[in-house]
Amino acid sequence: MLTLDKIYHASYVLKDVIRRTDLIIAPHINPEANIYLKPENLQITGSFKIRGSYYKISQLSQEEKERGVIACSAGNHAQGVALAATKNGIKSLICLPDCAPISKIEATKSYGADICLVEGVYDDAYKRALDLRDEKGYTFIHPFNDEDVIAGQGTIGLELLDQMQNIDAVIVPIGGGGLISGVAFAIKSLNPKIKVYGVQASGAPSMYNSIRDKKIERLSSVQTIADGIAVKEPGDLTFEFCSKYVDEIVTVTDDEVSSAILSMIEHKKLISEGAGAVAVAAAMFNKVPIKGKNVVCIVSGGNIDVNILDRVIKRGLLTSGRSYMLTVELIDKPGQLLNISRIIADHGGNVIGVHHERANATMDINGCFLRINMETRNFEQIEIIKKALLDAGYHICNNF
Repeated sequence: MLTLDKIYHASYVLKDVIRRTDLIIAPHINPEANIYLKPENLQITGSFKIRGSYYKISQLSQEEKERGVIACSAGNHAQGVALAATKNGIKSLICLPDCAPISKIEATKSYGADICLVEGVYDDAYKRALDLRDEKGYTFIHPFNDEDVIAGQGTIGLELLDQMQNIDAVIVPIGGGGLISGVAFAIKSLNPKIKVYGVQASGAPSMYNSIRDKKIERLSSVQTIADGIAVKEPGDLTFEFCSKYVDEIVTVTDDEVSSAILSMIEHKKLISEGAGAVAVAAAMFNKVPIKGKNVVCIVSGGNIDVNILDRVIKRGLLTSGRSYMLTVELIDKPGQLLNISRIIADHGGNVIGVHHERANATMDINGCFLRINMETRNFEQIEIIKKALLDAGYHICNNF
């Protein structure tokens, strides 16, 4: 059984292994609340997963250790198991979905694990890991549906209560549910008045659906940039803990997650992966009732592939009104680009790209399209620029 004593024991075992991540105040996330970040993206291996995986491996019998361990993961649990096994002199084999970011695959190798890439998503890697466990006799380290793993993740809850005395709410990412199960159990056991909110990606709402319908449900597919929480089906243990200890579960879109990642980069110089940013996205976009409250968002991981990060930043700029493309239909004559650029500049915009295209068959023979990509502050400024162009007699025919 999971007990508070077990979580305290996990905290003792982990005290010389993990980093005790500080709380960082983040007023820019939502000015209506007092937001703090718990940056587990700065944890050893770049995510909270080392807590659960190391504690689990520390509790194995000698016979289980000698057989070697096997795990499945989208990347972060893989790195935690690999490092924990290597530190304990144990052989490890990790099954990863072939869609996992290259950075996570290479990092897992660097911690000493052997890798088995599996076609599909996390659940396909999970099935392959179980097959290999039965075939080779490995000891399986579950990424979330295990009480020792949950106890390890619950040490975050103990840290939060020690670091901040007047917490009103904690917002936690959910994939399979191991993190929120441990955090919610620890917090509710010690201070049941604190609200615990869970967040899933809208493209992978397995726990959200299961709690809503009061039974474990399996998704037919998952699609989200938050690959670390792209889980089709929650565990029976984590479903039970979430049902009992979590106050509410909400979802966020990929666009909202991208905006959260961008905000943390700009304002706090923190790099978060998609899964790590969902709690911040929920706070940014008021998915849970936090106005006037002291709120902690757990940033669960920072292992994002740089190529994905580039795309996420661009998406975040668009969805937050920091970048905008408009198309102006006009007569092709000298000075048009100069005039339009001046109007944009006069209202604080910055032109960063221009594409000129001759008219189509339905337009005036001297007509053309001018597609302009510009940097802006927000959507309000975009509307001001568009109005200025319209007032000057230009026709904006498309918005992007």
